[in-house]
Amino acid sequence: MALTKQIMGTSLMDKSQFVSSSSKLLFSQNQFLVRPSLVPSQRRREHLRKANRGAVAAISEDLVKIVPVFSAEKPVKFKVRAVVTVRNKIKEDLKETISKHLDALTEKIGRNVALELISTEIDTRTKAPKKSSEGVLKDWSKKSNLKAERVNYTAEFMVDSNFGIPGAITVTNKHQKEFFLETITLEGFACGPLHFPVNSWMQSKKDHPEKRIVFCNKPYLPNQTPEGLRELRQKELKNLRGDGSGVRKLSDRIYDYALYNDLGNPDKGTDLARPTVGGQKFPYPRRCRTGRLPTDTDMSAESRVEKPLPMYVPRDEQFEESKMDTFSFGRLKGVLHNLIPSLMSSFKGDKDFRIFGDIDSLYSEGILLKLGLQDELLKKLPLPKMVSKFQDYNQGILKYDTPKILSKDKLAWLRDDEFARQAVAGVNPSSIERLKVFPPVSKLDPEIYGPLESALKEEHITPNIHGMTVQQALDENKLYIVDYHDVYLPFLDRINALDGRKAYATRTLYFLTPTGALKPIAIELSLPNSGPSSRSKRVLTPATDATSNWMWQLAKAHVCANDAGVHQLVHHWLRTHATLEPFILAAHRQLSAMHPIYKLLDPHMRYTLEINALARQILINADGVIESCFTPGRYAMEISSSAYKNWRFDRESLPADLVQRGMAVPDPTQPHGVRLVLEDYPYGSDGLLIWGAIENWVRTYVHHYYPDSSLIRNDRELQNWYSESINVGHADLRHENWWPSLSSADDLVSILSTLIWLASAQHAALNFGQYPYGGYVPNRPPLMRRLIPEENDPEYASFISDPQKYFLTSLPSVLQAIKYMAVVDILSTHSPDEEYLGERQQPSTWSGDAEVVEAFYKFSAEMMEIEKEIERRNSDPKLKHRCGAGVLPYELLAPSSEPGITCRGVPNSVSI
Repeated sequence: MALTKQIMGTSLMDKSQFVSSSSKLLFSQNQFLVRPSLVPSQRRREHLRKANRGAVAAISEDLVKIVPVFSAEKPVKFKVRAVVTVRNKIKEDLKETISKHLDALTEKIGRNVALELISTEIDTRTKAPKKSSEGVLKDWSKKSNLKAERVNYTAEFMVDSNFGIPGAITVTNKHQKEFFLETITLEGFACGPLHFPVNSWMQSKKDHPEKRIVFCNKPYLPNQTPEGLRELRQKELKNLRGDGSGVRKLSDRIYDYALYNDLGNPDKGTDLARPTVGGQKFPYPRRCRTGRLPTDTDMSAESRVEKPLPMYVPRDEQFEESKMDTFSFGRLKGVLHNLIPSLMSSFKGDKDFRIFGDIDSLYSEGILLKLGLQDELLKKLPLPKMVSKFQDYNQGILKYDTPKILSKDKLAWLRDDEFARQAVAGVNPSSIERLKVFPPVSKLDPEIYGPLESALKEEHITPNIHGMTVQQALDENKLYIVDYHDVYLPFLDRINALDGRKAYATRTLYFLTPTGALKPIAIELSLPNSGPSSRSKRVLTPATDATSNWMWQLAKAHVCANDAGVHQLVHHWLRTHATLEPFILAAHRQLSAMHPIYKLLDPHMRYTLEINALARQILINADGVIESCFTPGRYAMEISSSAYKNWRFDRESLPADLVQRGMAVPDPTQPHGVRLVLEDYPYGSDGLLIWGAIENWVRTYVHHYYPDSSLIRNDRELQNWYSESINVGHADLRHENWWPSLSSADDLVSILSTLIWLASAQHAALNFGQYPYGGYVPNRPPLMRRLIPEENDPEYASFISDPQKYFLTSLPSVLQAIKYMAVVDILSTHSPDEEYLGERQQPSTWSGDAEVVEAFYKFSAEMMEIEKEIERRNSDPKLKHRCGAGVLPYELLAPSSEPGITCRGVPNSVSI
């Protein structure tokens, strides 16, 4: 029973003796935080303790013990207390330390942190919300040197007996320094402890003069907002929206929209100029506005902020300390892995891998030894102290971790069955489709791109489909395709004109064998049609001799390079990072923190604006990692924009996506309304488990707050959020007729489930396998540097004489490879403060609604059951795509994970 009270936050009820017989009448069931029936199982409690990194503030033992019996005629003043949980920074720079000591000293002259309680009720005399006296945080100077991660402070208030229930608190920080306010718990009211989950930076009054407003955890639809909170609700949203002007300061909390006009740096040269992405020519979702001044050479381009300088995102969206430590340490590894080789290239020039052992040495010997960097040269570089420091921290800092693809079978990447398996259970399982028509048909304009007929013929594939005709194989759902013809062909002339880039537009056919495993049976390689005699298309099939074996390996490598570009620019960056950003901006601008839908979405928006801003600095910018390391080069964002033209939100739910690609068919008898056509499709089968759990949780949540669809249609905040997400955030597609309507509970369930799916499971499936699979570059080269020679080509003789050398020189160079590896190493890493699907901060107090908290516990328990089911599937020998000799289990959708590179774990949000 004691644990029950601890979880429910109601231990005060037994400890205090201030409740009189008359005041007990003030209790009502809906005012309790959670009901006793919500106590989770012992295993669930342990899970919640792990998740509950933001602990509920401790209930004080020395509370005011007596609350007088209130007279109906004359209100009586009584004392209540706030327990305020502040999270300290673990590491402080000199400036922060000085400010901290100064704040401790100036506390004595009234430069303190002051709180004021705001009632849900209106004062009938003043027609304004009832307010308490001001309370000041006690013992700030005394506790300022505590090294604990979290410190509890108290403040006391005098309120009238007719004050009502506090629904908001204003906070004024008169210190020099900001601080992170995690939670406030009010004690002393008859309804029990009142929780205010804040999780926000409180800026100094000198920087932001207005009082900060924080709301109680009780959710309210707009038209249900108590009188005392209505004006505050609107005021807080107005503050968050800003006025659309000015350069944003890092301490601001303003959410607004802008085009992607900050990717290039024309002031440094025309080769670094890039077109604006977003608008009629290159349609794209909007990103968070920073308001920076234009460049000197192009008034339409926003000036750059280069690392290590931070780019603006609203203050509460910035990485918390442990997350930033993880990211910075990873970035430092990138510096050590990239800067040193870059300097090396100035001495000896960039290198090719000579033998496969050169690649293996990146994991065993490390970068410095691999490149022969001598001690005397190391002394000349500006990094020896940094290197020494982090060698002490981690002896492997100059080595790469061995990628998981090498853990079970070092030669697995050479096998055709592994090449096929990764199409359904690798880092990009979102491109494969069931082949419905043979030969495949292009949708490009023949007036622009010439004849577009496929070179694939029946004679190419009949030898490998076990005696079936092509039509039989189509009818029996045995043929599948990964088709990148239309994605790349319009860009190939420009891509192949770049230094160190040679690419085809590929199509790959797969056959489902009687054993239940896929195998590749043909690869079509297309180049732009440059004349009547041009050999623009060729088809390669599995090897029959030594020469064709090497040709086939090169063809598979070109397919992987195509796949890496589409995966990164379309499925990963565009479909999870970029398209979600407008929905997040609109949520902060239009949904109050009191709105139940904001409370639902809150954990799924964490860190996304920050990681997207970092991407604009180092990943998708001119000469950034993607341009440097991936096939499309400087045309990367144009390819992403081209894909956005065909993006449809109504096809982003997992069932709709599977049906669209022919990987599933509608089936109302199935729990998710669809049936997989390819049963052993790990991404699809595991994904449907998670999709179903998300959808059930969201449906329960939505129906709780919207028992009647008219409430949805009349919810102005909800409608404004969805409308702004489309009309402003996705302005280039706002006139499309496929946007779902928002007029019923089913509409809202579908929209919210899709957003949560994209932010959590879809992103996890596409992100956290990048280093485990791509960290071994031959398995998944991000670009290729040579085309496949034909007999009449000058290179053919060198290919025949040393095919291994030709293969290795076709792969990325050493510098390109290790730069790519360093980045996917960072992107595949879970930070220690990650929150996984089924977890959230303050799990029992994030909402003051008991039924909703209970439903969340059920959702969390379902995640644990899904994890067990995935474990069971991975040990089922009948499932060839996830079990067998040398076969990696498919764990990318297993919900939980430890920190680091684990190739598993489903965080709540797009956080890396």
